Amino acid sequence: MKVLIIGSGAREHAVADAFATSKNTSIIYVSPGNDGIAETYMCIKLEDFEHIRSFCQEADIDIVFIGSEQPIAEGLSDYLRKHSIRVFAPSQAAAKLEYSKFYAKSLMNKYEIPTAKYQIIKNVNEAKKVLTNFTLPVVLKADGLAAGKGVMIAYSIDEAISCCDNLLHQNCGRGGVIAEEFLRGWEVSLFAITDGCNFVSTLFAQDHKQLLDGDRGPNTGGMGAICPVSEAECYQKDIEHSIVAPILQAMQAENTAYTGILYLGLMITKEGPKVIEFNCRLGDPETQAVLALLKTDFTDVCMAVCEGKVNELSLKWDNNHSVAVVLAAPGYPAEYQTDIPISIPAMESKIYYAGVSKSESGFKSSKGRVLTIMATAKTLELARDKVYADIKKISFPNMVYRKDIGLRKNKL
Repeated sequence: MKVLIIGSGAREHAVADAFATSKNTSIIYVSPGNDGIAETYMCIKLEDFEHIRSFCQEADIDIVFIGSEQPIAEGLSDYLRKHSIRVFAPSQAAAKLEYSKFYAKSLMNKYEIPTAKYQIIKNVNEAKKVLTNFTLPVVLKADGLAAGKGVMIAYSIDEAISCCDNLLHQNCGRGGVIAEEFLRGWEVSLFAITDGCNFVSTLFAQDHKQLLDGDRGPNTGGMGAICPVSEAECYQKDIEHSIVAPILQAMQAENTAYTGILYLGLMITKEGPKVIEFNCRLGDPETQAVLALLKTDFTDVCMAVCEGKVNELSLKWDNNHSVAVVLAAPGYPAEYQTDIPISIPAMESKIYYAGVSKSESGFKSSKGRVLTIMATAKTLELARDKVYADIKKISFPNMVYRKDIGLRKNKL
């Protein structure tokens, strides 16, 4: 099979590796990819939907895997399907679960799917009136796509109003802001693989969103992840029964059947699991941690979704632990430095390239999140030891990374 992966980050690098292990995959293209991914896979720049379509037809692409959320929200999957090109991603309408927080919350409310209580704020004038209904702290979320950075937690009314004003003036918040109750508990991520009717769920992963150790600092696109999360396993059946099955049934009832991978960001509370957010694709950096442990042929997974045969799919997993750590540029997630030289020696850990470009002397940084370094081992502790030992070998001046990935105590 010939595969085209749409995206440019460490997630897409991990997806390419997953396809590469398949006995059914012959050629892998990544668009646009990056100079690091291009060391192993063919990276091509396809400027728009039409160029993607024409490339797929000329190169006889068997399946397009859309890794990032923006092209899904813009309707790429629908466009390709109209031209009889097999694509692994939900429709634009189904992806509204991610690109409109208002839609997702209203759907969960309508179909009684457990989530935080919320109210919508359309402008700054509404903010004070709405926010007085919440016990502090309060969570504020931009309605639109924000690359994992459209969430703020406010501990006073004045701070909350300021956060609302900030979000409303960003592109992701121009449609409004959601004020949510602050859920107490611990977070975990789960992927549901579905053909719209049936689903299977993966191992749990745990992202680390805040920039700094101890879950401090601003939210980011993710600074590291572990898999599996043993403390979450006892909740899996409940999550499948009270969240995954109902949301897929709701999507069918709304005539927007969901196919592909549904990301569930969850909070484990004293009242049980509750939804923080849905995403319409694999998460980053959870993908790097989860796919490293998948033993089932990844092409078979994708084809089961595309052919409506998820009921025949059984996922098998390596009995190991994985730890993925993101290395970011100084200044991230705000204005960050670029063109920092990077030197990476041979190492046991796996390197996934995100924001790198090629220079005469090697790689240099080009984005905020630059690399993900991932290691697997029989225990979480051994995987942590391995990945952090290898990070110390990398020359990347002033790189930013968390040193506590995998040390959370998941207790209520």
